[in-house]
Amino acid sequence: MSEMSSKRRNAGYNLMEVMMVTALVAVLATIAVPSFKYVTTSNRIAGEVNGLLGDMQFARSEAVKEGQSVTVCISTNGATCAGGAGGNWALGWIVFLDTNGDKQVQAGEAVVRIQPAFSGTDTFTAPGTFNALTFNRLGYAPTVATSISLHDSTNNVNWTRCLAVNPIGSVLTEKVGFGTPICN
Repeated sequence: MSEMSSKRRNAGYNLMEVMMVTALVAVLATIAVPSFKYVTTSNRIAGEVNGLLGDMQFARSEAVKEGQSVTVCISTNGATCAGGAGGNWALGWIVFLDTNGDKQVQAGEAVVRIQPAFSGTDTFTAPGTFNALTFNRLGYAPTVATSISLHDSTNNVNWTRCLAVNPIGSVLTEKVGFGTPICN
């Protein structure tokens, strides 16, 4: 009988042990949650800007490979370029073989990549009306150097990324505060 009563006393946790574990979990959660938010937001932003970077590099390589103009433009429907988009690349974009170089999808011009609109509230904008970029058959982008800025919904500079395009067709990304400033 004495063995049975000692097992009952040792089974389970007392209130003090439960309170200590709860306090420890609360302290760790307080430290971890802000770091987790930074990591998830930073990864989302990097993925979005790298999506456009990859599609622009793909367009450049396709222009050289195919020996004809290839255009990347803002598109809200995945089939045509959105002329009045005001530089809002968060609406989505397409990459297409632009045989006549007019930055508009015509009959017979194949759309080779489609990026749908961002599902969140991030903004991805270029100055003015930079709605399309055409790479010629040599891989050059005969345009004025420009940059496209990606901001999260809080507009926190720690998460801002920029994508720059120069007239020779080079496209690069940068985190604000590192390297040569390319953000507008």
